[in-house]
Amino acid sequence: MLLKKLTEANGLSGNENEVREIILSEIKEYCDHITVDRMGNVIAYKKGKAGNDKKIMLSAHMDEVGLIVSSITDTGFIKFKTVGGIDARILLSKKVLIGADRIPGVIGLKAIHLQSTEERKQAVKVKSMYIDIGARNKEDAEKKVSPGDYIAFDSKYVAFGDGLVKAKALDDRVGCAILIEMLKNRYAFDLYACFTVQEEVGLRGAGVTAYTVKPDIALVVEGTTCSDVPGAEVHEYATKLGDGPAVSIMDRTSYSDKKLARMLYNLAKSNNLKVQYKRTTFGGNDAGKIHLTGEGIPTAAISVPCRYIHSPVSVMSLDDFETCSKIVALFLKELENTNINYSEVIK
Repeated sequence: MLLKKLTEANGLSGNENEVREIILSEIKEYCDHITVDRMGNVIAYKKGKAGNDKKIMLSAHMDEVGLIVSSITDTGFIKFKTVGGIDARILLSKKVLIGADRIPGVIGLKAIHLQSTEERKQAVKVKSMYIDIGARNKEDAEKKVSPGDYIAFDSKYVAFGDGLVKAKALDDRVGCAILIEMLKNRYAFDLYACFTVQEEVGLRGAGVTAYTVKPDIALVVEGTTCSDVPGAEVHEYATKLGDGPAVSIMDRTSYSDKKLARMLYNLAKSNNLKVQYKRTTFGGNDAGKIHLTGEGIPTAAISVPCRYIHSPVSVMSLDDFETCSKIVALFLKELENTNINYSEVIK
């Protein structure tokens, strides 16, 4: 399954090579032209019909959160920093893979009986943890690991429960898989499917691709937070698993174009597809950079709800994923028949 292949590939921000190669292999027969830019973004172009000069951009990011080697202790333990937004509390005892050779390791912490009373009261901090790769000493560790090596979670794609899956990097390999599916069709307009880099560390690739493409309209396809779990009140839910993909209204980095957001939501409803609005404004996605590019680009975002996002064990509903793909396909079809005018001059 494509999603399994994508999520089990390692592609931390700034090191998306493995994921990019999978995507390039999957899309090569469907595109008229593919560019890999200087940052490593993939811009896949599919030409529209003659006489239609509308440009539509789809965006999904290839990168995932993880860790990076910062130093090696004299006793051979690996110290690290986070890459992207990670809650340090989820890291302890997790299995990881370091560098291109996927050196196995486990994240450890000083034993509780050796901790002071104050240390026991505090949330565990990244600076207190280390990775054990079984090295005898620093010299032994340096034969396998170097500062700057990327560290990915060691996590497999697993189907479980009633149509659920567990995997790392569902944010945003779900979006990548959906964009690949959209490239299998041809549209009246020119379609640019952009697989971006470094979203988790500042939406960096998206700004570059939007500047290159200069689309008339952009749609970001994402994995987003889902908090329908014990301890959270219903009014605190960002999204609910199984209730369909979530259309964004606004978040920390962008305000979705209202015409496009309503179009997404109404298309789902009129086709009897489950859909929901994202109910919180935390976080952000590539829309934050895309909508500010050039003279401004009307942008919307639709996301697959994922519990335990930015962890090795993110969980999603396959129904939500498949429904998101259907809504994006309907959205593109609707854009073929709809003229949304954003060039009106106010006099």
